[in-house]
Amino acid sequence: MAQTTLRADRIARPRAGAGRVRASARAPQWILPLIKAAILVTDIVVATAALAMAFYWREGLPLIVPAGSGAFIWSARFAPYGALLLFVVLIRLLVLRYYDLYRLRGEFSFVDDGMRVFKATAIGSLLIIAAAFLYRGGFHYRSFSYARSVFVLDFLFAFAGFELMRLFLRTAQTFFRRRGINLIPTLVVGRGPEAAFCIKEMRERPSLGYRVIGVVESSGAVQLDVPATYEGVPVISDLAGLPDAIRESKANEVIIADANVDGDTLFDVMMRCGRRHGIEFRIAPSLFNCLPSKTEVDQIGALPMIRLFREPLSDFARGTKRISDLIISSLTLAVLSPFWLLIALLIELDSKGPIYYAQERVGMDGRIFVVYKFRTMQLNADSEIHREYQRKFIAGHAEANVGDAEKPAYKLRNDPRITRVGRVLRRFSLDEVPQLLNVLRGDMSIVGPRPPIPYEVEAYELRHRRRLDVKPGLTGLWQVSGRNRLPFEEMVKLDLFYIENWSLLFDLKIILRTVMVMLRGDGY
Repeated sequence: MAQTTLRADRIARPRAGAGRVRASARAPQWILPLIKAAILVTDIVVATAALAMAFYWREGLPLIVPAGSGAFIWSARFAPYGALLLFVVLIRLLVLRYYDLYRLRGEFSFVDDGMRVFKATAIGSLLIIAAAFLYRGGFHYRSFSYARSVFVLDFLFAFAGFELMRLFLRTAQTFFRRRGINLIPTLVVGRGPEAAFCIKEMRERPSLGYRVIGVVESSGAVQLDVPATYEGVPVISDLAGLPDAIRESKANEVIIADANVDGDTLFDVMMRCGRRHGIEFRIAPSLFNCLPSKTEVDQIGALPMIRLFREPLSDFARGTKRISDLIISSLTLAVLSPFWLLIALLIELDSKGPIYYAQERVGMDGRIFVVYKFRTMQLNADSEIHREYQRKFIAGHAEANVGDAEKPAYKLRNDPRITRVGRVLRRFSLDEVPQLLNVLRGDMSIVGPRPPIPYEVEAYELRHRRRLDVKPGLTGLWQVSGRNRLPFEEMVKLDLFYIENWSLLFDLKIILRTVMVMLRGDGY
């Protein structure tokens, strides 16, 4: 099956060099991390001060008392609350992060910020109360009765502190934006009414945080009789040249504002210059013909926008998934270590060659890493058999099904390269146990899409590459939903469904189903 590549004609004679429209008055790169660090420190102070003020308001007693030699310790009455202080600070910070209250980029609303601060403070207070009654200072204060009014006052003081700090921050941000400082350089695709309204809105309201630095022609090459500017903004590229225009202009966001834009070409462009370069795409609500399922609706002034290709997992979700990976892989390695030695001995006795097999695989964002498995094939086995089969499998050829219509099988079941011990290991998926080391190293996750071999990725069409948006997994939805009885397109659909609907509970369900699959010996 021939693979079709969708391309648009490049601009015959570009009107303005993209490098010449770079936005000025951008703050130095170290400013934003410094501001975020200051916000984090301020939140720590607010969380600590709120608990201290709540106690003092309720009890009227000192928090610390001298212990001699110039040292100070918690007072006897405050000590049970002081034992919770670390939990209070961590819970407050994590919940604030969960509600995206450390995000400074782009549009914001004082009302929305206030609601998110209220939710974060309320949820944080409930978690602090749970920690207080479950932890009790490591059971040093198991007979101590915490005052409920202290936690109520802590909520009120924390909410007031976090709200005032965000109000000050957003006010300062608005002050600088209105003076044209640190606006997000933005490209607008299209030259119709929606594009004109978008440009006008952002020009008249710099407090939104955007500066339109260039217009991208959406209907093919820019013609010579078309003006070099649109609404006072230079026309710098056509749609096919958008990746180069983004790189040269240092734009951070792209707004699609033309209902006649070609969906296939736009999707191709977004895949080439989207998440890996930190570019955010937004699209006018009328352009639903090219929407992926991972979208988010928000507003820029009077403009409703749909944000495209956000991170499949947020930073918080990635951190949570990584922690669970470390815990599960460590425990599994400890449990399987006796079997590891037994499998190694059986491989050594069965055939000549090393115990382990190392192979290059493609990970998240196309990064190459080395995966480890127990060797299940003869030494120096020819890979051309598998390479040719994978081409047919990915292309959807009928001969890729080595079973029949009632019991399809998309796997080389009678592969002559596999050893006797290797067949048993593959049947129970024990050959993949060493990949737990890849999970510990961070190359893989416990649950995710199957890691492809580089020559498999070479045969991928563009839509298939979305499997590479997350770390590959030791197991996944495909492995527990039919595995080798599913054609390649179905495998891709399952992987994309997992990426779009990830949760820890979803991972846990897949892990439990994987255990059942292994015990049944459903592998080939």
